[in-house]
Amino acid sequence: MILEVQGIDTYYGLGHILHGLSLGVAEANREPLPARYACRRSCTRPAPTALTPPRRGAIRYKGRDIAGLDAHKISRLGIALVPETRDIFSYLTVKENLAIAQRKGSRWQIDTVLGRFPSLGERMSHKGRELSGGEQEMLAIARALMTGPDLLLLDEPSQGLAPLVVNAVMDTIRELKAQHVSMLLVEQNAEMALQLADRVYVVDHGTVVFEGTPERLRADQQVTSTYLGVGG
Repeated sequence: MILEVQGIDTYYGLGHILHGLSLGVAEANREPLPARYACRRSCTRPAPTALTPPRRGAIRYKGRDIAGLDAHKISRLGIALVPETRDIFSYLTVKENLAIAQRKGSRWQIDTVLGRFPSLGERMSHKGRELSGGEQEMLAIARALMTGPDLLLLDEPSQGLAPLVVNAVMDTIRELKAQHVSMLLVEQNAEMALQLADRVYVVDHGTVVFEGTPERLRADQQVTSTYLGVGG
């Protein structure tokens, strides 16, 4: 396991968001977390990045306990976050957004990233606010890759995107898996998650209600109808 989350309890202020949540991400694996409520989905993502550190439980990355570690130190260990809000620098150009994330020794340099996202190469002098939603998502992923992560955390990468752009994002995730980038994906688009996943966790009200393969989830009509809004 590259990431092990064991029995964590996380809070936003007084709100108890995650309740004894446990999950694991195998190396070069994609673990999506379809869930029912946006807050519960989103809170699972920042916990390993120190944005919402757990009050109880353990988070281990490559065997090292990182719970409570500062976010920039976690990033240096090889974890990168692509937030739901993308959080690109809107008044910086595409080139500047990529340059500030570049880390010495990363296998992902600007030329490598532009090879994966050729449309960004045509927009290098454009400011972040001038990009479409799909281009901003691509830039957010590219910027995260520039840090050279071994584990990529993706929060709702398909949100607000046109179907063709969603397909492009899915192709990118597949290619990253082939290049041995481990990923933890939080995604409300259940069909997208199931197509990309090796293992699935369904989280409801901060609690894991299903863990297993995509095939097992598809076959479980009670879980799919109750928590994903599909099925019989």
